[in-house]
Amino acid sequence: MKLIIDHSTGIPLTEQIIQGVKAWISSSEARPGARLPSIRQLATNHGISRFPVIEAYDRLVSQGLLDSRQGSGFYVAESPLASRATRGWSDPSLAEDLSGHILEQFNHPSSTLKLAGGFVPETWRDVEGLTQAVRAVSRNEIDSVIHYATPLGHPELRRQVLHRVRQLGIAAELPQVLITTGASQALDLVVRHLLKPGDTVFVEDPGYYNLFGLLRLHGVQLVGVPHTPSGPDPDATEALLREHKPKLFFTNSVLQNPTGSTLAPPVAFRLLELARRHGFRFVEDDIFSDFQTHFTDRLATLDQLEHVIYISGFSKTVSASLRVGYLVADKALVKDLVDVKVLTSIAGSHFAEAVIATLLERGGYRKYVERLRLRVRESSANAVRQLTACGWEVFCEPAGGNFLWARPPGVEDSRELVTLGEQFGVTLAPGNYFRPGGETSAWIRVNTAYVNEPRAVAFLREAASRG
Repeated sequence: MKLIIDHSTGIPLTEQIIQGVKAWISSSEARPGARLPSIRQLATNHGISRFPVIEAYDRLVSQGLLDSRQGSGFYVAESPLASRATRGWSDPSLAEDLSGHILEQFNHPSSTLKLAGGFVPETWRDVEGLTQAVRAVSRNEIDSVIHYATPLGHPELRRQVLHRVRQLGIAAELPQVLITTGASQALDLVVRHLLKPGDTVFVEDPGYYNLFGLLRLHGVQLVGVPHTPSGPDPDATEALLREHKPKLFFTNSVLQNPTGSTLAPPVAFRLLELARRHGFRFVEDDIFSDFQTHFTDRLATLDQLEHVIYISGFSKTVSASLRVGYLVADKALVKDLVDVKVLTSIAGSHFAEAVIATLLERGGYRKYVERLRLRVRESSANAVRQLTACGWEVFCEPAGGNFLWARPPGVEDSRELVTLGEQFGVTLAPGNYFRPGGETSAWIRVNTAYVNEPRAVAFLREAASRG
């Protein structure tokens, strides 16, 4: 295994080892079961301490890339999960890269700047309000600490969610509301129940990479619909419907991930007309709903859940750890999805659902979100100015949210930017991760909270200067 350690880059040694081992594993030189140098040997060969080697190997084991054998050493893993996830990808290595990237969001050392990360900074969150709600639930609802939640979800939380969706103009009733373990479980339940291997779905291009992996895992065929600053391209959608018969169309209608765009009403009306004419449903993922300063009509508002399944949640705003989401759809579908939920997970977290219900009921969540919207809007505007000043092109200027989709001049493949970012201690995800088939992209997702950090500014300027 060839590994280069450069002490002059400022990149942590652990990170250099991880990236070097990954590059070796993805090359034709490595095979499943191949033995890596011992910790002592690798440290001695490169004149470094054993501690970064230990940390790097441990993290690679946790990511499923290495196996640790007691008394024998470390070996390249043969991961059943990775093998299943790669089926159907145009580039077999892409699914492994994607799963690795998802894990890396959690494993990167705190010293790196996660410019493409999907999280709101901890300092922006209402940690005090959350802590108060946790104490209140622990003190007053001891059953929630011990027992299962009901399959439909915490009764008070369902009532609060119903109130929220009615404020959006969705005329739902309580039996249409299902609480889930984050929006991710809501998507998983829909995929499990409504799709089978070989079915075709439409997805946004670019779009949410974790959704792409979930669909591939279930053997579903993905057709990418070009995404514009006004939403999915209706002309392209209509043209694709002449060739394909999708069962579902997955979309982020508000502050879309990764572009930050919001669906325009004329586009929404055309898309819904196509759904009625061709007999498919939209799965509207509105997870960034509470980042929007001024509410706009959702597909579910215009359609009243006839051809739309509406999904949202609280992980992006309150706490990713609590994992609370929800789904709103017609009564018959919700009843079926409850059965799937019981069979696959029994129920959600009674405690987490009670905490969110308490935050909503006491008004703390509303006040926190009002502050968060102002902060996010300011951050987004500043990020657009900074990127433009550095010579980058921005796909669109979002009305809030954490994400921008941007590219520097002269770059055709954003994987070059990932390599460049490492030199500045900046972690990125290449744009091909966000494309359904992993096609090359010059664009990258940028988290606006970090654009004005000195390392980010230095990286942005250097990237633009190479164009």
